[in-house]
Amino acid sequence: MTHTQNILCIGSVLWDVIGRSDRSMRVGSDVPGRIIRVPGGVAMNIAMALSRFGLSPDLLTAVGQDAQGDELIEAAKVRGIATSHVYRSDDLPTDIYMAVEGANGLIAAIADAHSLEAAGDKILRPLSDGRLGTEATPYNGPIALDGNLTVALLREIATSPLFAEADLRVAPASPGKAERLLPLLQHPKATLYVNLEEAGLLCHKTFDSSVEGAKALIAKGAHRVLVTDGGKDATMASATDVITQTPPPVMVARVTGAGDTFMAAHIAAELGGANNMHSLKQALDAAALYVSGDTDI
Repeated sequence: MTHTQNILCIGSVLWDVIGRSDRSMRVGSDVPGRIIRVPGGVAMNIAMALSRFGLSPDLLTAVGQDAQGDELIEAAKVRGIATSHVYRSDDLPTDIYMAVEGANGLIAAIADAHSLEAAGDKILRPLSDGRLGTEATPYNGPIALDGNLTVALLREIATSPLFAEADLRVAPASPGKAERLLPLLQHPKATLYVNLEEAGLLCHKTFDSSVEGAKALIAKGAHRVLVTDGGKDATMASATDVITQTPPPVMVARVTGAGDTFMAAHIAAELGGANNMHSLKQALDAAALYVSGDTDI
C-alpha cells in the first residue's frame, strides 16, 4: 500500500500482554484461554491502524534502550511506522500494559506508562528544535495525541505555540485518565474521541446517549467531539453540526484497541476527503470489523 500522508502519533508505545478467554468472567475467575504479547499503547495502536489505512505515522514517545525497547522499535518499523523521533531513554524501562478479556468484555487492565510520564516534554523536542517545527513555524499537520501524558504536559500542550496550528486529534488512554484532557477542551483545533463514560467524566454528569454526551462537551467549550457507546449510537458534534449513526451489529471477539481503530479510521477518512457523514460511517464500520476479530487492523 502506498503511504502518502504524514501524521504524528504522540503518547504511549509499549507492549500489550493480553489474556483472552471465550468464557464469561468475573472477579476471581480462573479459566482457560490464550495469552499474547503484541505492540500496543494508544499512540502505537492508532499508528498501526493509520498505517493499514494508507497513512505514514511518525511516533513521538519514550521507549527504553532495553531489549524490549529494541524489539518494539523494530516491530514499529516493520509496520510502516517511523521511529526516528522517538526518545530512547537509557535509564527508563520500556512500558507495558496488561489486560484480561472474557466473552463479556474487558475484565481488568493495568497500564504501566511510568516511563512515558517520567520522560515528560523530552518526547516533544522534535516539535521545537527544527526537526518537525519551531515556535515561529509550528507543525501544521495532523497529530494524534493520547491521554497517557501527564496532566502538566497536557496542560502545556493545550496552550503551547508548538501546537497552535496542528489538526489535533485527542483520545483518553482510559476512563481513569479522561479528566486529564480537560485543558484540551479549549484548544481551537482539537477533536476529542471519547466513549460515553469518558464524556460523563469530563462533564461530571451521567449521560444516557452519545448525543447527550457530545452536545454537553460542545457546550463545555470543545471545538469538536466524537462520542461512542459500544454497539449503540455514536455521535459527532461541533458548534454547527450533530451527526448520529449506529454501528453494524457484530459478535464481539475482542475489545482492546477498538477505540483506537475507530479514531484512526475516522482520521484516515477525513484526510482522504470524506465528509462528516461518510467519515463517521467508515470509523464505525472499521471498529465493528475489528471487534469481530475479522481483521488485524
